[in-house]
Amino acid sequence: MHPDPDFADGLAALRPLGGFFVLRPPGPPPRRLPTLSQVYGDRPPDVHDDPLAFRVRKVEAALRAPEPRIAASVAHQGLAARLWSVTLGCAAVYGAVPDLDPRLLHWDPDGSAPDDLWLAELRPRPADTATVADTVLHAHLLPLAGALRARYRVAAGLLRGNAASALVGAAREVDRWAGRHGRTRAAARTRSLTAGLLAHPLLAGAGTLTGTAFRRRSCCLYYRVPGGGVCGDCCFRHPPRFPPPPRSSPRAPSG
Repeated sequence: MHPDPDFADGLAALRPLGGFFVLRPPGPPPRRLPTLSQVYGDRPPDVHDDPLAFRVRKVEAALRAPEPRIAASVAHQGLAARLWSVTLGCAAVYGAVPDLDPRLLHWDPDGSAPDDLWLAELRPRPADTATVADTVLHAHLLPLAGALRARYRVAAGLLRGNAASALVGAAREVDRWAGRHGRTRAAARTRSLTAGLLAHPLLAGAGTLTGTAFRRRSCCLYYRVPGGGVCGDCCFRHPPRFPPPPRSSPRAPSG
């Protein structure tokens, strides 16, 4: 499928879908920001000392999370949702997806959508399942999960569940938008992509999709946040009781 000719015009048609779906017009960010390839790898020079740790600390403070790995999980799901939203939104609206090469995509760990991502160059790619999996799963979520597991000992199953949950959440928003605007082909394309991506080896077994409803097989740990509860797709129906984490091992694995 050939991309919509308006694809190169800053992806403006994504704005009605909401801030999570928007990419700023291609070009350099307004100030020096790390690329996501730097975020997943070694500490980049002349930017935040550690952008990933900065974001986790920011989330930890905002949620008053009792453990860093809870904030790491929430931060992971937020970035996953952003990447899935941009990609699925483009697939639905334009019939193509942007090349989100981590070396081209700048990230502001102190920002929120849509001011957190800046794509240096807009290069359309096909909107098929294999390309979308390469664009998001292999290029981003796999190295991001590796970094978070190494630094915060977050369980692999939890991160897989986060990635699947973020995918379905983004797809659900596209489906709602398509329904409101009579975009039946966009809705069908999104549902097909979502089903194919959930069958990918990196996401297979993360949960069960029924229509647009998803039930994951892991928990993101949000219920441990003060005042938090279980998410709509959580494996738990009610927040489980848990003892406070021992101070001597605040980063013990879970999930």
